[in-house]
Amino acid sequence: MGVGIEVLIVDWPRVEAAAPDDREELLFDAAFGEAYSDDLFEHGWSWPAQPGEDWYGRYAFQNTMGSYKPHFWAGHRWDHMREFVAPKLREVLDPFNDALFWHALEDTTGVGSGLPERPCTWDADLLLSCPPDHIPLIAEWWRQAAPQLELLRDPFARSDAGHGGWITTVESFAGFLSDWGQVVTEAECRGWGILGLRC
Repeated sequence: MGVGIEVLIVDWPRVEAAAPDDREELLFDAAFGEAYSDDLFEHGWSWPAQPGEDWYGRYAFQNTMGSYKPHFWAGHRWDHMREFVAPKLREVLDPFNDALFWHALEDTTGVGSGLPERPCTWDADLLLSCPPDHIPLIAEWWRQAAPQLELLRDPFARSDAGHGGWITTVESFAGFLSDWGQVVTEAECRGWGILGLRC
């Protein structure tokens, strides 16, 4: 299946309180321990039930089967359709997408999230690291974009974005964005950060 991703929201200080050599195992246990399910059609949140383990949540994206490919293809679709999107919506979806799953956006368009580059210093194999102080801004982009997702229908069709790969309909693209919106909103409510573990 290739590269997989497990998306977690985490209490950042709780992870940083662990010894540096223990952090990767801590995150691996969070992703694949009690909250993990091998149901390929799982969708939504999984939370630990053990006392003292309430420092993380795991989110399963709909119709991705744990693969990173839909994240890549969503970015690819956005790259091809964004020029047809109304400027006000593009202004919030550009940085939202760039911050979470389309990190090449700035390379191809000159437009990025503007969030400071702060690579995670934890010794873990990560595809994504969004510390808690980035989350309120990402969540605000989502609040502005969410009511306008229907406006993506025409740009998606005009760009011929649906051919090949994953994310072949505007509904699947909007659903994918909405899943990321769920992750960001929950992380903001808790004051936590977001991690994407490579698996």
